[in-house]
Amino acid sequence: MTDLVPDRWLTFDGLANARDVGGLPLTGGGRVRPGVLLRTESLEGLTPGDVARLTGDLGVVQVLDLRKDEELLVHGAGALHAAGVTVHRLSFIPESGRGLPEIDGDTDPMVAHYLAYLGDRSDNVVDGVRRIAALDDGATVVHCAAGKDRTGVLVALALSAAGVPRDEVVADYALSASRIEALFRRWTTASGDPMPAAEEVDRHRPRAKVMDAFLGLLDERYDGPVGWLREHGLTDDELARLRSRLRDEDAF
Repeated sequence: MTDLVPDRWLTFDGLANARDVGGLPLTGGGRVRPGVLLRTESLEGLTPGDVARLTGDLGVVQVLDLRKDEELLVHGAGALHAAGVTVHRLSFIPESGRGLPEIDGDTDPMVAHYLAYLGDRSDNVVDGVRRIAALDDGATVVHCAAGKDRTGVLVALALSAAGVPRDEVVADYALSASRIEALFRRWTTASGDPMPAAEEVDRHRPRAKVMDAFLGLLDERYDGPVGWLREHGLTDDELARLRSRLRDEDAF
């Protein structure tokens, strides 16, 4: 597995868990194109300087917001929306009536939550992948609240479909574990609440085994992430477009 180098992290005053997936290797050679797909937590803390960098240097032209309506009402749409960047609302969780699918008792319960995104909001999941593929130019920001679970699932599907090896997809997902404490410090500073106990912070860290198990179940049930996407409406043309969009031709 290729080392996940620190320079994929993006540093902003108002974000703690932001990175570019560009640079990840592709099966058969080449790398994911940088400056196409960025993943972050929610965007309400962005400073004017952050917005200028995202829309200027990084060329962000669309945002995929995976949060529930309730989260939007509490925290707002974020400063990129206020700056005129197109925001697509693609909630992965129903506002009510959510049920978790059954999984093997030895499997981490978070896997059921990830499967529920696909079961409850399959149209939004596929639309997220489709919108990443559809841009002719510019970058997409994908975010939820913390940038690890809903964002992790969508990015894992897109990377898998583009041809990133499984171990690299899992490692990119788990990379957010190093930023959970910083996220909590940002949230508690804003709210005035005390930092939670260390064990509570640790409970929220993404674990590689969760994503590995989730993708493994897609292998068993749908012949992999690509099989799931195809079964739920992604066309061969759209899949080819995604791969072309994420492939860095200069890396061969």
